[in-house]
Amino acid sequence: MKPITAEEMVSLEANAEYLGVSLLQLMECAGKAVADLVGNLKPEGKVTVYAGNGRNGGDGMVAARHLASKGFHVTLILVGGEERVTDPVVSANWRALKAMTESVKLIIARDSTQIPLIEADIIIDALLGIGVKGKLKPPILQAVKAVNRLKGFKVAVDVPTGVDADTGEILGKAVKANVTVTFHRVKTGLTKARKYAGKIHVVDIGIPPEAETYAGPGDVVKVRRTRPSDAHKGDFGRLLVIGGSPVYSGAPALAALAALETGVDLAYIAAPREAGLAISSYSPNLITFKLEGECLSPKHLKLLRPLVERCTALILGPGLETKKESLRALPRILALSEIYGKPILLDADGLKLFARLGRKAKTACVLTPHRGEFKLLTGVEPSGSLEEVGEEVRKAAERFNATILLKAPVDIISDGARVKYNKTGGPAMTAGGTGDVLAGIVGGFLAMGVQPFEAAVAGAFINGSVGDLAYKRKGHHLKATDLLPEIPSLIENPMKHLEAF
Repeated sequence: MKPITAEEMVSLEANAEYLGVSLLQLMECAGKAVADLVGNLKPEGKVTVYAGNGRNGGDGMVAARHLASKGFHVTLILVGGEERVTDPVVSANWRALKAMTESVKLIIARDSTQIPLIEADIIIDALLGIGVKGKLKPPILQAVKAVNRLKGFKVAVDVPTGVDADTGEILGKAVKANVTVTFHRVKTGLTKARKYAGKIHVVDIGIPPEAETYAGPGDVVKVRRTRPSDAHKGDFGRLLVIGGSPVYSGAPALAALAALETGVDLAYIAAPREAGLAISSYSPNLITFKLEGECLSPKHLKLLRPLVERCTALILGPGLETKKESLRALPRILALSEIYGKPILLDADGLKLFARLGRKAKTACVLTPHRGEFKLLTGVEPSGSLEEVGEEVRKAAERFNATILLKAPVDIISDGARVKYNKTGGPAMTAGGTGDVLAGIVGGFLAMGVQPFEAAVAGAFINGSVGDLAYKRKGHHLKATDLLPEIPSLIENPMKHLEAF
């Protein structure tokens, strides 16, 4: 079973909640699993639980309740003060413990001077979980020292406090556990910190398999970026969209506008002159570079080179049209992105041009075909079960050294190793331009430094979700531009998608 990072675990928990399994249910399963293991170690006796204020502490509270019901003499020490228990699911379990006045002894240690040493047969470390970064601070630091001084058999909840769940680094001090009960999958850092983790037990807590195989809110949380107070213009990406034609001026504009709604700082569009003039009139937020002539051509490389060098990602293809001159220009633009190491997303006519090259991408690359374009790329008609088509997409992604997002009633995303599906979106998403919005969302994340697979998975979920939300307002009158204003709030609260139903 492949180890999991802290970020991936948080993402899965959010996806599970989206699927209807509450965080309270997950905490209940986690705490009961700890209690069951302790019960198997020793049928009865004394247990001391050192609990923090967060969800790891909440797991410890659930374990304390179940152990008391099994007949153990339980003491729980809340480290950090009752007023700091603010998470609703932790608060619910704290209230339950406070009602158990006869079966659980509660001690509140508000600061490092109040942490007691209470010997017991079993000592449970539920101080800090997978989210901790940086050196431990009081009063948690003193609580870790207290746990290590006790002689009882030590059980760590998810990870020993003081062990970085991802790297195994010791954050100043760490609990030396005899056993670590970790949830769902082993954390990447545990195998590197066996001296502290002891024997590792991986237990199931009821996360649905679909939380891993389908895109969900957790995948959006994973790619969401927070702006520091000292951020400068361009720190959150500069996206270059190359596309457009006299007929299709809207496509690159939709992609660039979607990227701006996603959070990109700057969106440049390089388009043939007539299209560029039209695009300039759509929004003052778009920076346009007008290319002489009616289509993309090798003669434009001199202007495009510094733009490719300056951008942090580019999209090639929306509204481009497959002219002979464009066919000659594409390999050179692709080569520029590879020379400068810029992530590139190929969509629409960019895909058709790429299909003629028939080679692997040599930089981070996302391809966003619909079924017809996928056949053009691979020669394979995507048919069969979802899993069978998923395997075809995986093989194609491996072949092209790219992440492929196959647009379909159920989207399929693969980087050649992983495969994920997306169910958001509905029939109204057949409206023209929604694919350009998708390209802009994914391209925006690429420009902000998100890895291609993660950008594509999150982008597919967001695009379909905002389509569903817009459909609730507009019904079958939905237009691609109706998706744009929904993007920011969906990124901030991806659970909002549930409001569409």
